[in-house]
Amino acid sequence: MSASETMTGSRSLNALLRVLSGIERLGNRLPHPFWLFIVLSALLALVSWGLSAAGVSAVNPASGKTVVAKNLLSADGVRMMVEGVVENYTAFPPLGTILVVMLGVAVAERSGLLAAVLRSGVSKVSPKWVTFALAFTGMVAHVASDAAYVVLIPLGALAFRAVGRSPILGIVVAFVSISAGYDASPLVTPVDAILSGLTTAAAHTVDPAYTVTPLANYFFSLASSLVLAATITLVTERVLARRVESIPVDPDAPDDDLGSLALSAEERRGLRAASIALVAFVIVIVAAVLPAGSPLRGKGGSIVQSPLLTSIAVFLALAFLAAGWAYGKAAGTVAGSRDIPGFMAHGLREMAPILVLFFAISQFLAYFKWTGIGEIIAIGGADLLKSAGVSGPVVFLGILLVVTLINLVVTSGSAQWALVGPVFVPMLMLLSIPPETTQALYRIADSCTNAITPMSPYFVMALGFLQRYRRTAGIGTLASMTIPLSLTLLVVWTVLFFVFWWLGIPLGPG
Repeated sequence: MSASETMTGSRSLNALLRVLSGIERLGNRLPHPFWLFIVLSALLALVSWGLSAAGVSAVNPASGKTVVAKNLLSADGVRMMVEGVVENYTAFPPLGTILVVMLGVAVAERSGLLAAVLRSGVSKVSPKWVTFALAFTGMVAHVASDAAYVVLIPLGALAFRAVGRSPILGIVVAFVSISAGYDASPLVTPVDAILSGLTTAAAHTVDPAYTVTPLANYFFSLASSLVLAATITLVTERVLARRVESIPVDPDAPDDDLGSLALSAEERRGLRAASIALVAFVIVIVAAVLPAGSPLRGKGGSIVQSPLLTSIAVFLALAFLAAGWAYGKAAGTVAGSRDIPGFMAHGLREMAPILVLFFAISQFLAYFKWTGIGEIIAIGGADLLKSAGVSGPVVFLGILLVVTLINLVVTSGSAQWALVGPVFVPMLMLLSIPPETTQALYRIADSCTNAITPMSPYFVMALGFLQRYRRTAGIGTLASMTIPLSLTLLVVWTVLFFVFWWLGIPLGPG
């Protein structure tokens, strides 16, 4: 490398560091998402007072009714806020869904099933396939929510070192697969339950009977997981593998126990038992649904609009429970039935931060809906887009850009969707674009930049793992490897979305 190239690279890195530092400073000035929604609620009260005094209104073309901005600071508004606190929280759509799902996921996680599945996904893989195997395992790992970061990032380093490659590259591949592809998975995940609940609440602004199930984007999510894993593999092998050559591992870096990737005999026995239990569970459900008069079918024998799909959270919880319990009994991590409630309780304790955040979000959304401001904005936005002759693809790209930029600072997916969903979902519904499509678009923008923002606590975690092998590594070191992957994934995932849109491929069952 020439001196001029070195100076150019140094200036580029310094510029990158300044941008990232600016994002970090901006993000650090924001309050915790809980307080952010409390502040937004206060601002909403002031705005509602002003709009109500000005007599702002709009006609909903879907119902023909006139929507008038209502004042939160009026007697009716104060009464609604006080009397609705409990109901706003308990009736919050994602709350019950995520709690039920997590009862089952907690058993699978605490029994050791999820960790064993992730390790089996990257063990005994040839050097030729290790990158794709790790990237796709990252997509599967989304079923473990944020626990995936803790388990898979160090395993990524082990997997790459086991086949004679740089553990630094393994860390980057694992981190990007989980973070930049966070809303894509071949399995139904807790994130699907949260997003569908929030989307349903937003859709009720236009159609109170509309329901978005956790399976609403399943086909798109499945295809995305395969395409993103392949994209990560291509960029890693063609670009990052060369980049890592200039970032050697420290000579005194820890010599990890490579055997920890291999599954023990008990774990293999547990996985076999879990597989049998899961297959048996599926067979029972299929057998229960087959009869035309099955109570698990909907009106007229429908499968799409049926308890099986509308209450999918229950069946997901039971599936995780059955597989986790079977694994634990076979592997020796579950002594008896008394352990199961303890595992469930631990899982709910892990959910405590989200439950606290949900309280603030649920109150804000209830206020937002009552004032009618969200509906007025959506109607006005839809009218503006119609009068300007803006087509669907242009609207999609605009939303992608806005949410992607917000995601650099507000890294909580549920908080961000609760903020923008009540505007985007009804606005696009008035343009004849279904909520499932808007939600799929959000999945892209909510994911790709997770791997490049220092505001994400998992960016810092990944950097910590990286520094185990390269002590001098900093934010710029990690960002220099995640930015090419994140931007490429953003482009490829957007193209995949438009392929689904233009060809009319269903995003999920229904």
